[in-house]
Amino acid sequence: RASHVPGRESPTQTDHQTGAPIVKILVSAASKHGSTTEIAARIAEALRAGLPDDTVVDVYPAPDIAEVASYDAVVLGSAVYMGRWLDDARHAAAKIAALPPRPVWLFSSGPIGDPSKPADEPADVADLVTTTHARGHRVFTGRLDRHRLGFAEKAVVLALRVADGDFRDWAAIDSWAAELAAE
Repeated sequence: RASHVPGRESPTQTDHQTGAPIVKILVSAASKHGSTTEIAARIAEALRAGLPDDTVVDVYPAPDIAEVASYDAVVLGSAVYMGRWLDDARHAAAKIAALPPRPVWLFSSGPIGDPSKPADEPADVADLVTTTHARGHRVFTGRLDRHRLGFAEKAVVLALRVADGDFRDWAAIDSWAAELAAE
């Protein structure tokens, strides 16, 4: 069975016993070395904890997203390299933008160190917020492990003079996901 959820053009599945809409949320991220994927998984965990039990929260890497139309809401993130989102995340954002508007939130991962460097917003995020009709964007600090980096990445890290380490603020990530669940 299908019913209409406010703010959605397409019908949503309903619970066969209660008739209530089954809400489906997609959490996805593009990650180069795994740190942003771990953030996406943590966001999904927090959403599951803060939403009704019948809410479906799927987690897929951005390159594995086949379709977005069946989701009622999307949380999309990307690692940031050279001030930009990864191509896989930008392609996922384009899929979202091509559909009728739905609740969308974006997050970036990448600044490292204390204080975080670079401090600027990713160059392409303002456009992504506009095209996806995102309700917000959050930047989270990332993790740096020089052993996983290529030559060009090591050169950038050397120029920024940032130490290796896991700078992710799990409390901030959990708090943001709880805010999303409350909306």
